[in-house]
Amino acid sequence: MTPIEKPSQLPVAIGEALKSAFPQLRVGNHQDFNGADDKAGVLISVERNGPGVRSLEGRKAHALSVSLKATVAGGSAAFDACDLASQLMDLALDNRWGLPPDQCDLPTSIVAAPSALTSAETDYDTWTVSFIQNLYLGPSLLEDPTGKPLFARTWEVADINDPDQYRPLQE
Repeated sequence: MTPIEKPSQLPVAIGEALKSAFPQLRVGNHQDFNGADDKAGVLISVERNGPGVRSLEGRKAHALSVSLKATVAGGSAAFDACDLASQLMDLALDNRWGLPPDQCDLPTSIVAAPSALTSAETDYDTWTVSFIQNLYLGPSLLEDPTGKPLFARTWEVADINDPDQYRPLQE
C-alpha cells in the first residue's frame, strides 16, 4: 500500500471504493455533481479536519469529518435514499478504503439522517452518512536516523535535549 502523504487522499480512496461497490451510481465531489440533471448518486465531502491523538508510532493525527450524501432520482420509492444510506453505513463500518492500516483508523461515530431542506421540512430523497476517520501523517517518531529507537527518562538524565544521553529501547 502507498503511504498517505496528505488528507486529500482519503476522499479519493473513498470515491474509488464507492465506485467499485456501486457502479450504477454517480460518485464524486461537488465538481462532479455541478450542473448534473440526474441527481442520483453519492457526494463525498470533508466537512472538518481537526487534530487527533498521535499514533503509537508518533505520527500526527488528522481527524477528518466525512459526509456521504446519498441522493436518489425523483420518482424513486419513498425510502430508497434511506436504504442507500444504510448500505453506505455498512460499507464504511469496517473500511479503511484501501489505505495503510497504520495510517488510517476505522471510521467512528457513524450516523445517517435525512437531509434538511431550507425550510422546516425534511428531504427523504437525500440522506447523509457522516463519520470521523483519523489519518496519521508524517514520519514515525520511532524511526531514528540510525534505525534504532532511542529513549530517555527525564529523571535519569541531566539534559533531555542531549541525544548522547538517550539509549536504545530494550526488546
